[in-house]
Amino acid sequence: MRLRLFNTRSMEKEDFVPLEEGCVRMYVCGPTVYDNCHVGHARSYVAFDVLRSYLSYNGLTVTYVQNFTDVDDKIINRARERGIPPLVLSEQYIQEYFEDMGALNVQRATIHPKASETIPDMINIISSLIGKGYAYEVNGSVYFEVEKAKERFGQLRHQSLDDMRDGARIEVDEEKRSPKDFALWKRAKEGEISWDSPWGRGRPGWHIECSTMSTKYLGDTIDIHGGGMDLVFPHHESEILQSESYSGQQFVRYWVHNGFVQIDSEKMSKSLGNFFTIKDVLERFEPMVLRFFLLYTHYRSPIDFSDQALEEAGRALERLRSMYGYLKKAVGSVEEGVTPDLGEPSEKAVRAAFEIKKAFMEAMDDDLNTRVAIVQLFRLDDEVKAMRSEADLDKASAHMLMSLLEELSGVLGLSFDVREEAKEADPDILRSLIELLLEVRNDARKNKDWRTADLIRDRLGSLGVRIEDTGEGTSFTISKRAAK
Repeated sequence: MRLRLFNTRSMEKEDFVPLEEGCVRMYVCGPTVYDNCHVGHARSYVAFDVLRSYLSYNGLTVTYVQNFTDVDDKIINRARERGIPPLVLSEQYIQEYFEDMGALNVQRATIHPKASETIPDMINIISSLIGKGYAYEVNGSVYFEVEKAKERFGQLRHQSLDDMRDGARIEVDEEKRSPKDFALWKRAKEGEISWDSPWGRGRPGWHIECSTMSTKYLGDTIDIHGGGMDLVFPHHESEILQSESYSGQQFVRYWVHNGFVQIDSEKMSKSLGNFFTIKDVLERFEPMVLRFFLLYTHYRSPIDFSDQALEEAGRALERLRSMYGYLKKAVGSVEEGVTPDLGEPSEKAVRAAFEIKKAFMEAMDDDLNTRVAIVQLFRLDDEVKAMRSEADLDKASAHMLMSLLEELSGVLGLSFDVREEAKEADPDILRSLIELLLEVRNDARKNKDWRTADLIRDRLGSLGVRIEDTGEGTSFTISKRAAK
């Protein structure tokens, strides 16, 4: 592995060398669990799932921590609206999170700590920061004094403390010594969830949660800290200030941030109201289509979300799935865990496999370029088709190429499960069903419901039914694949 990662701190790609040989300590900010996750969340957790997978694929032992923020103003407000305790609400959405991520084949982290279960550890760190002169208490709340750590400020934002406008993305509070200071501990309001502390009943601030959970499970210095670009400031900058002031050591060696999911060139977010939950999308598209869609753009680039883009992803995924199905059929029945004695694959197949895997690895080593990596899977499909047309795909070659596809797609978390072979459909019934769908489509076109009309066309197309609209009407042809 010669992995190079783009480090937000240096704004350059850097060779990835873990602090401890053979081991990687990785922390990714988890969701604030007051609602279902949206596609923007999926983008982040799929990206870091692939990073973890690729590190493991290269023989590294990854300890991956991803937290749940289950204590927060939004959680408290939503729980109050529903008349249930905040931790009951957050636990419901933690389970929803696991359901969504499971559908997308996102593997669980090594540890999923909750903020509510780490309160004593937070109190210890806050007490230490007060003792070292970096924090102060006012009326039961504790604030981090940013001016005291100004030399550490701006590592990710690349802006000095003096250049930062007071109150920029930070709530101005008259009891703070400076508008730039942020809360480590918030005194309890009447009726809110709270815990005992040396400063009275209260609850932690957002930033201290991640610093504490990272330190508790991974140590003072970690290899990789990930999250969306929207977390660079104030969250990750604040984490650096409090963590390094507490330990006196570098907090994170590689800061990795993923780009936004956009709708009409605007970031998808709950605050803007322009978001789709993962559950919304999975009602209309299969999970692997969404995962493929997210991976077919480099993780740092913005990605434009639309039904059309997902439909295109579905067709691309179907191409790879068809290749896998063909290879599996060509190999025939093989007992699980047993390598069949099929002889030697052809020289052409061996060369193609070597070149494709090499290009795949080079793409992944280049700051996890999953788009170029996926292109290699399409390249494999081209090679398989060429061998088929030349009647040059023997069983040994098919088995080797199928194994390669499973190996590389496994790194990306993509599954090409071949559906059970159905009995050949009655051609008359099949044609009648297609004709019925085309009647619905024609009615939609008359009513200028282009979205429904295009959806029917695209879905039929992905199943192997080609539709042609001419001046004389609509006709269709059925591929052999669709007839099965």
